[in-house]
Amino acid sequence: MKKAVIFDMDGVICHTNPFHSLAFQSFFAKRNMHPTEAEFAQHMYGKSNSYIMSHFFGRKIEGQELLELEDEKESLFREIYKDQVNPIAGFLEFFDSLRTHQFLTAVATSAPFANMELIGGHLDLFTRMESVMASENVTKHKPDPEVYLKSASNLKVDIASCVVFEDSFSGVSAAKNAGMKVVGVLSSHTVEELPICDLYINDYTEITAVDVRNLIAAG
Repeated sequence: MKKAVIFDMDGVICHTNPFHSLAFQSFFAKRNMHPTEAEFAQHMYGKSNSYIMSHFFGRKIEGQELLELEDEKESLFREIYKDQVNPIAGFLEFFDSLRTHQFLTAVATSAPFANMELIGGHLDLFTRMESVMASENVTKHKPDPEVYLKSASNLKVDIASCVVFEDSFSGVSAAKNAGMKVVGVLSSHTVEELPICDLYINDYTEITAVDVRNLIAAG
């Protein structure tokens, strides 16, 4: 039976959230808005740009306005982050081990495709994955399970044979809503701040491909 590991990207492959915070600070400062880090933690990490902007602007941001504002903010992020791409400790070794153990691998992110290209290009990663999905590939964002259900379909793997790595409340919720096992990556939040996960790690030196296989086997 085929087995798969599906990774979120921000806060799971790379610890990008501090750089997204910098980009949003610059974006909002241009508009004389100054959200606090606590507000970002509650209303940015793991959220879609539609939610984030609608929340901070206090009105629904959608359609062409959303596309233009999102492009501005994400361009700021890529400019800030392009020379800072660095995977979470142990990630690349863990990823290679998954491949050795015959796992299929995927990424399922709420970030735009251009961000995924930036990170994937630096790490030579996404060409070695069987499924790659960004915000453009779904109509409903996390905590809706669409991106994870589509990933399983792309991989042709049963939901029960998929393990998701997530770091945010909405992301963990999306994976659980899809009926998948979840490993919580504690890069941005504490155990108490996340829905209950099947396992928790601080980084990838704390987990092996055998651990993932055993998690699936436990049913």
